[in-house]
Amino acid sequence: MKPEVAAMVERASGAVRDWAVRAGAVLPEVGFVFGSGLARASEKPPGCLENTRSLPYSAIPGLAACTAPGHRSRLVFGTIHPEGAPPLPAAALLGRHHLYEGRSPDEAAFGVRLLAALGIRRLLLTAAVGAMRPDLRVGDFMAIEDHLNLTGTSPLRGEEPGPEARFPDMTHAWDRGLRAAFRRAADRLGMRVPAGVYAGVLGPQFETPAEIRMLSRIGGDVVGMSVVTEAIAARHAGLRIAGLAFCSNLAAGCGDAPLDADHVNEVAGKAAPRLARLITAAAAEPELQGSA
Repeated sequence: MKPEVAAMVERASGAVRDWAVRAGAVLPEVGFVFGSGLARASEKPPGCLENTRSLPYSAIPGLAACTAPGHRSRLVFGTIHPEGAPPLPAAALLGRHHLYEGRSPDEAAFGVRLLAALGIRRLLLTAAVGAMRPDLRVGDFMAIEDHLNLTGTSPLRGEEPGPEARFPDMTHAWDRGLRAAFRRAADRLGMRVPAGVYAGVLGPQFETPAEIRMLSRIGGDVVGMSVVTEAIAARHAGLRIAGLAFCSNLAAGCGDAPLDADHVNEVAGKAAPRLARLITAAAAEPELQGSA
């Protein structure tokens, strides 16, 4: 991490820790990033977090407000109460920064680096995506098992003084144990959660049908405009990460419906209660509890 970025992350984490003490909030063990329209999954009811305390991004040094629709620009602390397992302190970022907003890779990754500095070691990234694979339907959650970084950049560009590894191994970037935990939880709930590859593009325009055909042929199953920058930074920080991509629409050329950001947020918002149930169920698993 660049020295100036490391210094800002340290300043931000110090400010959040001070706030947590004043607010009586417990520091988190797991972290979440909720993408477009999915922030409702954090709210009670019907969300997964109880006893919540929240802080606007504007009160956190280095963390600017989001400009993308459906992103609330708040950091929430709370507790998940899974059935048959101890309560799990958690923190959720309600909104992220995207490269297409004109943010640098370091700015896009700042929230995840902040969560790491606050002590989390397990992270779930969520996002609304376009489905390219024929068996994926609108309304499905897909567990991310790998990604394609087609953004043309990385949060690791530039000076690297350490102590992190200069060249982190991304062979198993998306943690198989965490993914299995979410799969078991989905099975208990009777939810369909197939696995696949997330193709990360720059945006902000939706893709053309020709681009979707290309992305499918090179191995992508869903397409989105976030996640990969955060995933790289998270692995660089040594975090175990899982991902749930919500299929809010069929990608260009895969269906007849027009592509519209308001529709993405509307459909994702309706799916948030299902996401909350899945997170709560998965929180009982040893991988989320930190015992596996």
